[in-house]
Amino acid sequence: MVTATQRSRGLRRATGLLLALCLAVTGCSALGPERSGVVVTTNILGDITRTIVGDEAEVTVLMKPGADPHSFGVSAQQAARIENAALLVHNGLGLEEGVARNIQAARDQGVPALAVGEGADPITYTEGRTARQRDPHFWTDPVRVVKAVDLITTRVTEHVDGVDVAKVRANAAEYRARLTALDTRMRREFAEIPPDRRKLVTNHHVFGYLARRYGFEVIGAVIPSGTTLASPSGSDLKSLADAVRRAGVPAVFADSSQPDRLAQVMAQEAGLRIDIVPLYSESLTGPDGGAPTYLRMMRANTDAISAGLATR
Repeated sequence: MVTATQRSRGLRRATGLLLALCLAVTGCSALGPERSGVVVTTNILGDITRTIVGDEAEVTVLMKPGADPHSFGVSAQQAARIENAALLVHNGLGLEEGVARNIQAARDQGVPALAVGEGADPITYTEGRTARQRDPHFWTDPVRVVKAVDLITTRVTEHVDGVDVAKVRANAAEYRARLTALDTRMRREFAEIPPDRRKLVTNHHVFGYLARRYGFEVIGAVIPSGTTLASPSGSDLKSLADAVRRAGVPAVFADSSQPDRLAQVMAQEAGLRIDIVPLYSESLTGPDGGAPTYLRMMRANTDAISAGLATR
C-alpha cells in the first residue's frame, strides 16, 4: 500500500524531473521567459535603432507612423513585450508621457533601459514664465543624434545576446557618416537664409536644438509648452501675435500630424500674411509619406524651413 509520505515524495521527484527536462530541452527558466530583442518607444528612435541593429536582432517599435509621442499609449500585449525585452530604448526627458508607467514597470522588472535623450547633452527651455525643464526633442540636431547612435550601439552590444558585434558597429559607423553629411547639407542650406530671417515660430517648442545648432532665434510657439497636451490661452496667442508682428516673421511652422487651427488663429490675430508651413517634427510617416526615415524627415524639414524663410 502506498502511503501519503511516499506519494508526496513521488510528486516532488516528478516535479523535479519535469523542471530539469524544461531547462535542458526548452531552455525555459524558473525565473520567467527569456528576454530577447529590442523594444523602442518612438518611431524616430525606432528607425535609428533598426538601422544600427540591421538583421542582427528583432526590433519592435511601439509608436505608429504619424502618432504623437506625447500622447500615444501601448496595448497590454505591447506592455508585456516591453517587460520581456533584452533592451528597452526610449527617448526619456518626459517625452513619452503615455508610456512612462510602462517604462518604469519594465525597469522595476530588471529590463535594461536606455533613455537616449538624457545622454544626448540635453538643453533646457522655458515653459510658461517660470518652469524650466529639459527639452526632449534632441533629434532636431543631427550632431546630437550621432551621440544617440553611440549610446544605442553600446547598449545593443552589451545586452542583446547573439548579435554580431562587428556588424552592429559597422552599421553604426556607416550611419554616423550619413548623419555628418546631413549636418553639412543643413548648414549649407540654412546659410542661404538672411540673418534677419532666421527666426522660428512653431506650433509648440520642438526646434530648440536645431535653432541652437544652426543659429536661429526661436520667437515663440503657438502652444507655449514642450508638449502638445498643453493648450494656449487667449493672452498667450495675443502675446505671440505681437512678437510675430514685431519680428516680421514670414512663416509659422506646424507639425504635419497636428491641426494648424491655432496657428491660423494666431496669424489672423497678428494681422499679417503669414504662411503656415507643415514640418515633420515628432513622428515619421508611413513608407508612402514624406518622412519614412529620420534622414528623409530632416532633409524635408530643412528644405521647408529654408523655403519658408527665404526672401520674397
